[in-house]
Amino acid sequence: MEKHDSEMASSPDPDRDDLIADELPTDVDRRTFLMRSAVVGAAAVLTGREVSAEEQKAKASTEAKARKLSTEMSPSLEVVKKAKGPVMTTLEEFYKVGPGPSSSHTIGPMRITYDFYQRCTKLPPDKLAKATAFKVHLFGSLSSTGKGHGTERAALAGIIGKEPATVEPEFLDGLMTKPDQTFPVELGGKKLNVSLADIVYDAPNGKFPHPNTMTCKLMAGNTVLHELEYYSVGGGFIEWKGYQPPKKGAPKYPYATMAELKGHAEKNKLSIAQVAMANEIAVSGKSKQEIEAFIDKITTAMVNIVNAGLKAPAATLPGPIKLKTKAGDVYTRANDDKYEKQRGVGLVAAFALAGSEENARGHLVVTAPTGGSAGVMPALVYAVGESGRKLPQEKIRNGMLSAAAVGYLCKHNATLSGAEGGCQAEIGVASAMGAAFLAEAHDFPPQVVANAAESSLEHHLGMTCDPVAGYVQIPCIERCAFGAVKAWTGFMIASNEIPANRRVDFDTTVTAMALTAKEMNSKYKETSEGGLAVSLTLC
Repeated sequence: MEKHDSEMASSPDPDRDDLIADELPTDVDRRTFLMRSAVVGAAAVLTGREVSAEEQKAKASTEAKARKLSTEMSPSLEVVKKAKGPVMTTLEEFYKVGPGPSSSHTIGPMRITYDFYQRCTKLPPDKLAKATAFKVHLFGSLSSTGKGHGTERAALAGIIGKEPATVEPEFLDGLMTKPDQTFPVELGGKKLNVSLADIVYDAPNGKFPHPNTMTCKLMAGNTVLHELEYYSVGGGFIEWKGYQPPKKGAPKYPYATMAELKGHAEKNKLSIAQVAMANEIAVSGKSKQEIEAFIDKITTAMVNIVNAGLKAPAATLPGPIKLKTKAGDVYTRANDDKYEKQRGVGLVAAFALAGSEENARGHLVVTAPTGGSAGVMPALVYAVGESGRKLPQEKIRNGMLSAAAVGYLCKHNATLSGAEGGCQAEIGVASAMGAAFLAEAHDFPPQVVANAAESSLEHHLGMTCDPVAGYVQIPCIERCAFGAVKAWTGFMIASNEIPANRRVDFDTTVTAMALTAKEMNSKYKETSEGGLAVSLTLC
């Protein structure tokens, strides 16, 4: 036996050596190629069919490329290029009010079609005179799960001039109950009729610049008069082909990592919130009073969202899942809990369920950072504000600034998009923001704020986005409750440990999230092709 092993070791398979020694194809990820090679080889063994090294390499390369095409983003996108400079995001870009259930699948598409309509109004009169119709094509994740998210309704609303912050939820609900409605759109002195039939669910798979790609067209019969390709890149942010970011002021304290952000704070004896405020003033050009007024508007909206969700009668959410709402029941029973600490956990969970159920209804929510995670931050704002701990508004503003800084860094160095990074990019980032919010609002120093955010994000790494039937209900609603409670857990650990003893820093965890997002199978990136989406049987 020893001799046989020795002979095996000294007589390697030349085909195998050639396969490993050859250079990998330049456009294929090494890890993916090797995994696909192993699968091809295993299949050959199981079927008894011999596969040469060259055939194995070719097949593995083809499959690896196919897998890569479904998730890789174009390097020309600003959301990809942005990581090369300092954070330039502002509060008004980040905290957006709009209809649920998804910032990337409802708010983004509505902003896109609204933008396209505005562009069309500026076309030459002779071109407008030929116009007969609008057409919108949805690709990638927008096509895979758009029906469950109401993407077609949001896209139609944008074309007819409605904006996310002011659209009436009743209008979107009406499109669901009466899908055959048509609406006149003024363009170049004449009216074009538009309907849901003009929103086309196109290819879910292919080589797209971003997983959430869509094209908007102004038609003259079968001729395209004007066309533009757009991308809903997460958190309600949008880009288009040839996009150039708006000109902004230079940040007073430029940073691209948490280490740099903390460095500014510690060197200048400032809090994270104070650094964020100084940069907000410099980048946006707004005054401190204007910025505080905006934060107050956002936190008021968050409180109103939770209140609406708690007061809503128990009902069945729209869609094939037939999911019953429960925020009100959890809230009532948690209030009756005889154990005070247990009551607190139950109430935070109820607040998050309330916000997330409002999102699932398609009602107005705040992206913090996304629609799918829209129950997390409102729950914490509600819990420490007038409805709970009663912290002064100044403390809550500070918390919102630090939470935004954490969200900016995740957007800057990883992603906020479930279609790009799975649910770790939505609930995970929201939970990290929530932990930073709590630490800052309770006056803890920068290191504790960073540690709290790191802890909460770390324990969401690898979380998939697998909405059942494409609806932001299961597992999304309860995940908001867990995200809020884990944010509080992260804050409690960070505020009670010795800060300098934390082994993992925030920047490392964000890098891990980005790597995990890159290697995650596309089935778990808001496509409803894996996990719970295919395991749960709907009756």
